[in-house]
Amino acid sequence: MCGRMALTLPHEAMVQLFDATPSNDLPDVPNYNICPTTQVHVVTSADGTRRLQSMRWGFLPHWYKAPNGGPLLINTRSETIAEKPAFRDACRNRRCLIVASGFYEWKRVEGQKPLPWWVVRSDGAPMAFAGVWQNWGAGDEARPTCAIVTTAANKAMEPIHHRLPVILEEADWPLWLGEAGKGAVALMKSAPEEALTFTRVSTAVNSNKAKGPKLIEPFDDH
Repeated sequence: MCGRMALTLPHEAMVQLFDATPSNDLPDVPNYNICPTTQVHVVTSADGTRRLQSMRWGFLPHWYKAPNGGPLLINTRSETIAEKPAFRDACRNRRCLIVASGFYEWKRVEGQKPLPWWVVRSDGAPMAFAGVWQNWGAGDEARPTCAIVTTAANKAMEPIHHRLPVILEEADWPLWLGEAGKGAVALMKSAPEEALTFTRVSTAVNSNKAKGPKLIEPFDDH
């Protein structure tokens, strides 16, 4: 599902990796506990130029009267994105990449505190989540907002959670960003099982106020 993530990549490295022009208001990195409604790093493309910019993690449909004017939309399901009124236009016209070093997911066992896991790419590369975005507000108060596209979990993820962010390979970025024609729907699928590595981490990350690299260190509760 992805309700929390981390990003440790320097801005200069992201600019080079995505061949993008940076905005001057990018969030600080590293950040080991990126929470919904805060600003995240997003790559968009228009007129042949990519841009690395800051967006609110929490998609705001145009009919919301205020940022809290409806459900918090941090994720959208790949199976229904093209039909949902909040997302269908963005799915066609405003796709983006949401950048992370990895994300946290919680395994829930009845009668126990949720147990957090840190999920990264097995090859050590940064993650580029499939995302959609929407400008909300008018004039000087307009702000870009975004959500992560999720899909059914692969077998490696299923014991922890039934959903997984759509993680795009570098070769697929142009198609998702609309630079390489149509057919982006085919990219909304689970990553191969071997593509991800899972590490049990401390419940310290259960707090949205927790900070620092210790949040992603392995934790042994035995």
